[in-house]
Amino acid sequence: MLNIVILAAGMGKRMQSERPKVLHTIAGQPMLFHLLKTARALNPDRLIVVVGHGQEEIRAALADQPDILFADQTPQLGTGHAVMQAAGQLVGGDEAGATLVLYGDVPLVQVPTLQALLAASDGGLALLTETLTDPTGYGRIVRNEAGHVVAIVEEKDASTTQRAIQEVNTGMLVASTPALKQWLGQINNQNAQGEYYLTDIIGLAAQAKVEINTVAPKFAFETQGVNSRLQQASLERQWQSELARQQLVAGVALADPQRFDVRGTLECGRDVFIDVGCVFEGHVVLGNNVVIEPHCVIRNATIGDGTTVKAYSHVEQAQVGAQAQIGPYARLRPGTVLADQVHVGNFVEIKNSVIGRSSKANHLAYVGDADVGQGVNIGAGTITCNYDGVNKHRTVIEDDAFIGSDTQLVAPVRVGKGATLGAGTTLTQDAPAHKLTISRTAQTTLESWQRPTKKSK
Repeated sequence: MLNIVILAAGMGKRMQSERPKVLHTIAGQPMLFHLLKTARALNPDRLIVVVGHGQEEIRAALADQPDILFADQTPQLGTGHAVMQAAGQLVGGDEAGATLVLYGDVPLVQVPTLQALLAASDGGLALLTETLTDPTGYGRIVRNEAGHVVAIVEEKDASTTQRAIQEVNTGMLVASTPALKQWLGQINNQNAQGEYYLTDIIGLAAQAKVEINTVAPKFAFETQGVNSRLQQASLERQWQSELARQQLVAGVALADPQRFDVRGTLECGRDVFIDVGCVFEGHVVLGNNVVIEPHCVIRNATIGDGTTVKAYSHVEQAQVGAQAQIGPYARLRPGTVLADQVHVGNFVEIKNSVIGRSSKANHLAYVGDADVGQGVNIGAGTITCNYDGVNKHRTVIEDDAFIGSDTQLVAPVRVGKGATLGAGTTLTQDAPAHKLTISRTAQTTLESWQRPTKKSK
């Protein structure tokens, strides 16, 4: 049986924030959420989060995740003390079973690394370690002449010789659950910090002749912790570089992998090109031959084959068909559904509307709460007046209609198939099919009018 314990009780003073440290984000998701996703991929029998500082906010953030159990560490007296608080909820304590300990502020450890760590424990104890050129600040892995791990010494307690060791403890470990419970009862706080170190169980395991194995991570970012805004920014860039690498390996063309941000999941077809400064949030799907020009923000959207999203466009909770043209400077808001070959041009905003094949709104228009047919042309300056101050109403524009520039469609209203609305029309009643509808005052020229002049002082 597998227990996973995530330590998430720390204050994170160096973050200079009221928010609990583990709820600060990497790639748009709280650090703790990254770790929980990884933990669930291992199919644990128990998933326990140890909370302390800011626990009300953490519990609220996880309220919709019923598989999580909580343990309260108040006050916070070290990593060993934290695991002690979860010990009563561990399963398999009297039989075969393992407990994996992770850290909520070390969010990007990968599933293969943890699988290797679990395999290395083999009913005993396994540590995730790494070798650093500069090991300052880390606990050192102490080995005997035979190369076996015998202890972990924290830097504050280390001798000069021990501080020269470059193999360091990442904090992540797997231990036999019965043995872990026994060792937790034997550790003390007789150290420079006056805390209960989880690492003290290593010496106890060595004394008990338990085999201690080590595993190294594949990527450096897997063991990077976040204790400050600087470290958060550094890890963000490392992770975005990894996400860019994955897209490049999959065949996506990135204009500059260092100027690419995914804050969720991005699925791409073949021959996709993404220019600089683009941000993808939530779940985004790009079809084959999609082009995303510079500085676009795309959130929870699907974009069809061969579509181009031009520079500085925003697409949110929208579906865009194939061979469409969006932007530049276009905004597709939630509920927008565009069919194939639709053109949405500069400074056009569309919200909660369905637009049919080959229809166009190329300049300076607002289309909200509308059903637009095929082959419709929406002229510059056109708006659907969909909100009466209390309720929203729909506008229907049927196939092949032509909407002249600077038209106001006061919903609820319908424009018939093939109808034409003259420029400047304010439509308050349905426009019949295949007819010209226009509302303007008669043009008048005042022959005697003179432009005002500035009065002399």
